[in-house]
Amino acid sequence: MNIWANRLFLKLMRFGLRLWFRFRAINEEATRGEGPLLLIPNHLSWIDWLFVGLCLDPDWKFAASEMPARASKLHAWVLGNPRIILIGADPAAALKRMAAHLEGGGKLVLFAEGRMSRTGSLQRLFDGTGFLIQKSKAKVITCYLRGASRVLGSPHGGWTKWFPKVTAHFSDPIESPEYEGKPAEQRAKLNQWLRDRMVNQQFEMEMEHGPQTIITALAALAKHIPHKVALEDTTFQTLTYRRLLIGTDLLAAQWERLLDKQAERVGLLLPNVNSKVATLTSLWAAGKVPAVLNYTAGAATMLQCTELAGIKQIITSKAFLEKAKLEAEPFEAAGVELIYLEDVRENISGLSKLGALLNHKFNPLAGHYTPFTDTAVVLFTSGSEGVPKGVELTHRNLLANARQCASVIDLKESDRFFTCLPLFHSFGLTAGLLLPLLRGNFVYLFPSPLMYRQIPAVFYDRDCTVMLATNTFLNGYARFGQPSDFAELRYVICGAEKIQEATRDTWARKFGVSLMEGYGATETGPVLSTSTILESREGAVGRLFPGVDYRLEKIDGVAEGGKLLVKGPNIMKGYLNPEPNAEFQKLGGWYDTGDIVTMDADRYITIKGRAKRFAKISGEMVSLTAVENALAGAFPQHGEDCAIAVVARPDADKGEQLIAATNKAALELTEIREAITAAGLPNLAAPREIKVLEEIPVLGSGKTNYPELNKLVVG
Repeated sequence: MNIWANRLFLKLMRFGLRLWFRFRAINEEATRGEGPLLLIPNHLSWIDWLFVGLCLDPDWKFAASEMPARASKLHAWVLGNPRIILIGADPAAALKRMAAHLEGGGKLVLFAEGRMSRTGSLQRLFDGTGFLIQKSKAKVITCYLRGASRVLGSPHGGWTKWFPKVTAHFSDPIESPEYEGKPAEQRAKLNQWLRDRMVNQQFEMEMEHGPQTIITALAALAKHIPHKVALEDTTFQTLTYRRLLIGTDLLAAQWERLLDKQAERVGLLLPNVNSKVATLTSLWAAGKVPAVLNYTAGAATMLQCTELAGIKQIITSKAFLEKAKLEAEPFEAAGVELIYLEDVRENISGLSKLGALLNHKFNPLAGHYTPFTDTAVVLFTSGSEGVPKGVELTHRNLLANARQCASVIDLKESDRFFTCLPLFHSFGLTAGLLLPLLRGNFVYLFPSPLMYRQIPAVFYDRDCTVMLATNTFLNGYARFGQPSDFAELRYVICGAEKIQEATRDTWARKFGVSLMEGYGATETGPVLSTSTILESREGAVGRLFPGVDYRLEKIDGVAEGGKLLVKGPNIMKGYLNPEPNAEFQKLGGWYDTGDIVTMDADRYITIKGRAKRFAKISGEMVSLTAVENALAGAFPQHGEDCAIAVVARPDADKGEQLIAATNKAALELTEIREAITAAGLPNLAAPREIKVLEEIPVLGSGKTNYPELNKLVVG
């Protein structure tokens, strides 16, 4: 008697899973259809076959390696099941048996990764999977085993428990697409198509069934790993997940007393330290929206931001203001109250601390935070053209972007993040803090990315493995770093400005590190794409993330590519500024990136230029239009016909540099710098070179023909 075909035995096993793992299956009716059917689950634990198999009828077969049968009698007994097609020393023979089974109208389960995931995320797929789909023409069902990575004994190296909650999410059967090209190319494309479906399914299921706010997601994780160190800063003070939530509750209670109950937004003016993270989470717990201020922008710009956001209170620190040489008087003169963390701490009693500790240690309802605001944070973009834009990002936006990153980047839970990018930038906030914090990774917070001499040594000392940086910063670290400083470095994810080839060569030669380039904007959460160890293409900035739709709009004068517009769950709620917000809302959820790109069939993005006429210099956005406006009419001594246009070209050190094109040979750089200074623009906005042309090329509309100008000036 084949016990694996006995329905009573299978029902009893299913009841056991329901009891121990609170197991349930979603859409298992999809597996009841007619063959040929090929079911592809992700592979996270040693009992994945049981989770999947007990949802299926006995007419399904499994493909499995015969190697475990040599490990124990239990393995041999399980693999002796006649429903299993064993893969031995000759995989080709097993592949033929699988294909024959499917071609005969059979149903087959294949763990296409070939082994259990070592990271908890989807790995590369077994090459023969594309062959099976191509040869058998079987319909494909994907299955996402949510929670299976937490089964005791899973090899990813992260936290596990005896009986975690596991759910199996089955997709509807779908026919595979037809591809052109050689058979090997078709199989490779089918493999990629299948992997994309699995990644998309993982992201969609996490969005649907996971926590819906950042603070509840953090609290849910903290229940499983309360004693794991989540954060450390330059004071070498550490915060475990439980201590972070205790600090959250203590501060939230203070905000109930100190903050204006009618005001939704509160300013946040702090560096990269543990207390900034605790303040962020406490504001969310108190139902407030932190508006994170860029302290490097100066008091005048910060006051513009506070006025735009309607902020009347700012949480900061006396020690920080003194160290950053920021004066309180301009804020106080504008009617903005500064709340100092030093004073807040003095008002927290020892009894309150003990109560919060006991609450999180013994109360199963601790961490159920309500109420929530839709908006999670307000960040401010560059103010090069006047008042900065205030970007509203919701909890859903930030969670979506963190989950998109987690589904694409093969991070290990043992990875340790070095976060020196400021948290007032979306790249630092989402990729440098929320992604690792919500995934269970350690985060070391460093106050500034500009400390080129110190950072390599600190990175080495704290055993970090992941770094976020820009081209400019990487050049600085390479000048002062020793090869051993980055010996443990697994991932360098770069953004904000284009990575120069010289920078790639330096890091590959000196440190043996490949740089991964990403792309995005504050308004997109910020990450839209990134290269990874598994997926990269020369010249591209990665593949567009799962869940993001796109369209390209043709630009006058641009032969290749188009202006990129994107739509998805990570796209912002809107701007605080009325006019930009009205323009955004008109697009019905689409965000105009202002970048001219090409997109290939695999959704790899290659940036060709910027339609919005911005340049990124040392990671900062500089408006070419603002520079041109400052120079227009500033040189009457050179005649009324003096014309100037500004373009940008790559720069190995700063990312890009500006070039002023003019029809006047007598114009000098000193005059241009004086005009830039007189207009109140920063030194970064001053062109570094003058290019004299007979005339500035124009389009038929009378507008400057920038594509042609770039050819003449940059080449």
